[in-house]
Amino acid sequence: MDEAYGAQMAHREWLLTHHRDEVIACQPHAREAVEELYATVMDALPALGFTRAGGAWVCPDGRHVTEDSDQPLLTLGRLVQNDFCVHLQHPGAAEHHLAAAVLCFPAGWRLSDKIGRPLTQIHVPVDPYDESMARRVQRMFDALQPGRLLWRANALLYADPELFAPRSSEHRRHQPKLGEAVWMRSERQVLRKLPESGAVVFTIHTYVIPVEKLTQAQLASLKASPLWDTLLS
Repeated sequence: MDEAYGAQMAHREWLLTHHRDEVIACQPHAREAVEELYATVMDALPALGFTRAGGAWVCPDGRHVTEDSDQPLLTLGRLVQNDFCVHLQHPGAAEHHLAAAVLCFPAGWRLSDKIGRPLTQIHVPVDPYDESMARRVQRMFDALQPGRLLWRANALLYADPELFAPRSSEHRRHQPKLGEAVWMRSERQVLRKLPESGAVVFTIHTYVIPVEKLTQAQLASLKASPLWDTLLS
């Protein structure tokens, strides 16, 4: 959670009401994994400042969200800023596939295009995601153990701060250069394996920051990272 919690949750509530079919998807065989994810998040909420009031959670922004295990992805989407993508692996399959998700803040992709697809197809048209990278990512998924979380962050420049930014794979967005951009969008991405179902959950927490508000320390950190050349290209 961060200082944008209230504003982001208001946007999520609107999306879940008006665009539910675009931001929630669950294949039938993923139900057990989604229920395990739901229970995991419910257990974590008190430490994040949530309190119970009857059959609902009182959120840090004062909203009351009913605890509805019959609609676990909808409930998760209304409680926390994170998006959740649940990956499973069919017996004998070479790769995990995207089996369920609540994805309110997609950055240039559409859930309907990716649901049910294996990792390699999910990452089309990401240029660096070639066969070599696909093998490395799958090995990472295979080796991931419950209780051991992996995370990374990215940073992309945008001319628009809109968090809900779906786009088909055929239409690439224009990425502005640093001097043209107004906003920097960063995702904190976490991989976690659930112990019972074996599902790998990919969690996304999105931050959007005006470029002009980046501190000198943040700019210095970016310039020292491999991201800098990408941001300038």
